[in-house]
Amino acid sequence: MRTQDYATASDEELMGWLVEGDRRSFETLANRHLDRALRTAARVLGNAADAEEIAQEAMLKVWTRSQSWRPGRAKFTTWLYQIVVNLALDLRRRPSTEPLDRIEEAVDPSASAGAALEERQRQRAVRKAIEQLPVRQRAALTLCYYEGLSGQEAAHVLSTSLKGVEGLLLRARRMLKQRLWSQGL
Repeated sequence: MRTQDYATASDEELMGWLVEGDRRSFETLANRHLDRALRTAARVLGNAADAEEIAQEAMLKVWTRSQSWRPGRAKFTTWLYQIVVNLALDLRRRPSTEPLDRIEEAVDPSASAGAALEERQRQRAVRKAIEQLPVRQRAALTLCYYEGLSGQEAAHVLSTSLKGVEGLLLRARRMLKQRLWSQGL
């Protein structure tokens, strides 16, 4: 009988164990990545309640569709992002019930009250401008800028080419620049 060190196992090792039916490997993966799934869904959807639903559904898909993950084809996190973004894009067709400005970014605690207020207002304006982007542009921004995926990884998640992701990002940045410039930011 082999001993499995869940805490130090890679995501890929955990997925291998999960494919064999190891429930504890799923629990470890869920503990590691649920926050990431939630954060990504919230940024794509702009709605915290829907993001929770998507993150939970994504984790359920990891459990139920573990057989479809192919080691060496994509990292586990890339596969997870693909699940989250696809679920979010499907859900995005429904109206949002909570604005994106509920997602707060950390503000420098050493900043003065005035500077902190200005920073929060700037963040709110940026979030509002991002919320108005088409959903695929918002997904590309989320994956590349907030989640740190490479262009190639984001292309895989969005089922497009690297040039397609670059185009989405270019259009998103242009729109954001126009909207923020018109607000004096």
